[in-house]
Amino acid sequence: MATNPPSTPPGTPPNIPLYRRLARQLQERIDAGGYPAGARLPSEPELSAEFGVNRLTVRQAVAELERAAVVEIRRGVGTFVRPPAVRVSIAVDPRSQRFDLGSVHDALPEGDQGDGEFVVSAPPVTGSAEDEEAARQLGRTPRELSRVDSVIRLRGRARAACSYWVPFGPLPAELVRPGHAGNLVLDLARAAGVELEYDWRAFGAIGADLADAELLGVPAGTPLLVREGVSCTPDGTPALYVRRRIDGSSARFVLHFRER
Repeated sequence: MATNPPSTPPGTPPNIPLYRRLARQLQERIDAGGYPAGARLPSEPELSAEFGVNRLTVRQAVAELERAAVVEIRRGVGTFVRPPAVRVSIAVDPRSQRFDLGSVHDALPEGDQGDGEFVVSAPPVTGSAEDEEAARQLGRTPRELSRVDSVIRLRGRARAACSYWVPFGPLPAELVRPGHAGNLVLDLARAAGVELEYDWRAFGAIGADLADAELLGVPAGTPLLVREGVSCTPDGTPALYVRRRIDGSSARFVLHFRER
């Protein structure tokens, strides 16, 4: 039996299309726990019958929720509620240098067995735009650098694509073996025989290129959060440049400026 057509939520501008009103109503149900993370939404015919709207309106509403990263449409399977965004916590202590321990690892919540950071490849440094930027930040030439790429998996999904450049090499064969699991910041520091401290970190956003889209399992152009920066030795010598691209639909950066 159909319910009344979706109403306009209080405070919503007038003349909102019906499909957006339906999307808002479904969003409210999700927020209230009516459809928990991982739950499958009712089918198009079921939603159409419940709300007394045609299937095109339902399809448009669900597409709107997908664009907002609220749901994930799995073709031929159904539409599922996405889990809440992962909070990547970054402690900022203005009183002292923080040792670089690979903070993404320490900040991410506990995942399932098989989650963690895994080496993807150790591509040659060829003088690409990324290689040139790494060389500039480390005060070296591209031919002096070694690079290793990895992916961080959490809760069974690739969440971040990472690239590291260091001014030494060749890197140990075991460290750069595809599938090697570890903490690349610590592994690279050990390989160089140095301790690393944060020099600077910057945050931005880009659209996923084809390589990152394939690695993260997202469509090309998907918004990615970017965290990049330089780590140095205790005497201030730049020793590592890192660039992480994180699926913006599943993570947020949170800066804590006070002890917790």
